[in-house]
Amino acid sequence: MVYFCYVDESGTPQIPGNTSHYILCGISIPVKDWKKCDSAINKIKAKYGLSESEIHTGWIMRSYLEQTRIPGFDTMSFADRRSEVIKQRKAEIFRVKKTNNSKALKQLKKNYKQTDAYIHLTYAERFAFIREIADQVGSWRHARVFAECIDKVFFDPTKSKLSTEDQAFEQVISRFEHYMGNVSHSEDLTYGLLIHDNNETVSKKHTELMKRFHKQGTLWTSIKHIIETPLYVNSELTGMVQIADLCAFALRRFFENQETDIFYRIKPRFDSHRGKMVGVRHFTEPTCQCEICSSRA
Repeated sequence: MVYFCYVDESGTPQIPGNTSHYILCGISIPVKDWKKCDSAINKIKAKYGLSESEIHTGWIMRSYLEQTRIPGFDTMSFADRRSEVIKQRKAEIFRVKKTNNSKALKQLKKNYKQTDAYIHLTYAERFAFIREIADQVGSWRHARVFAECIDKVFFDPTKSKLSTEDQAFEQVISRFEHYMGNVSHSEDLTYGLLIHDNNETVSKKHTELMKRFHKQGTLWTSIKHIIETPLYVNSELTGMVQIADLCAFALRRFFENQETDIFYRIKPRFDSHRGKMVGVRHFTEPTCQCEICSSRA
């Protein structure tokens, strides 16, 4: 049996950065299930007019102020909604240009670019879309989620001698390796391949780390089942990496804002062994009683 493990992140790895938590998340599926899973996701995307669009959960779940300024927006067709939002956005760009605030203009254009694919959907529809995707993921009986969720308040890189990114990578690798060891049988050897969202700042470093893990093992395990170094891909073109993004987002929002809606929909896929949560770890203060920490005790 061969497994693909798709990997993406949520939050900023820098300390302090813009988020209190940094999440690196992987979701593994057997190769034999890939087509079925991918087709199920594409069917949901088509329902919401997103067939050619990336699922970038963080941008999808934002509030789009322009929509609240358009009378009768909810009753319009997808095409009319898009047309009206584009008008609003053009007007706002012209307004900000007149202020000569280049930083604000740059951020505004970035926000518009990242959310353009979703402007034909109301907030309620976008939330419903993410819920449907999460429910679909939660139903994948043979899928498993692995994640390292670092509370940066309690992370000291001088003590760990690792960056947040490197610690998270080693932890996810170790858990994926352990999982494949648990499901592997001598008559049916199990192998896994990592498929990672392309991040130029870490791809070279993590490739070198993976080479070292193949030779020396991680702190927690030798590598017997993971083959090759990670394959780095464009998440815009690789649907299952987008699912890793959704899972990472759900975990971060759970820890930072106690949001449970999407979290509980994907939770059935968190890897467990002998009744204990082993796939997802919350790196934080020892006294933490959150659902993840309690389930690992």
